[in-house]
Amino acid sequence: MRVIGIDPGYAIVGWGVVEYSGNRFAPVGYGALMTDKDTPFEQRLVEIYAGVQDVLQRYRPEALALEKLFYQHNQTTVIGVAEARGVILLAAAQAGVPVYEYTPMQVKQAVTGYGKAVKRQIQEMTRMLLKLPAIPKPDDTADALAMAVTHCHCSRSRLQGAAPR
Repeated sequence: MRVIGIDPGYAIVGWGVVEYSGNRFAPVGYGALMTDKDTPFEQRLVEIYAGVQDVLQRYRPEALALEKLFYQHNQTTVIGVAEARGVILLAAAQAGVPVYEYTPMQVKQAVTGYGKAVKRQIQEMTRMLLKLPAIPKPDDTADALAMAVTHCHCSRSRLQGAAPR
């Protein structure tokens, strides 16, 4: 199974594609889409949309794992991230890729086995599972790979009846 994980944002969109077969992971590709803070916001959304379309076309994943929107402190940031998620969802729908959403706690649990793991623990475990020489940078890329790993771990229960987004 080939899964793309995406860590949504409007300055940086991390992405990571993982192949999962026989309980083994293999990284296929990963990186980050970056937009310039001086670019008008609507143009940044166009860039994110085009970048996600390109990655989906290049890697042809069977599923897209996306972090559920989690509002913490900054209303301005959460709205922008929600808008970026919208263009990511649109690109996935147009490519025919089903979307599965996971909370930060689900990612922590799936990757480390501990729902209160800290970011560094998640990144290090993702690095180990994918046999990478170092934790990918920026952090958004590492987070996206963790999202893909999460879907791979959760896919068995999803295949037994749970539907995508």
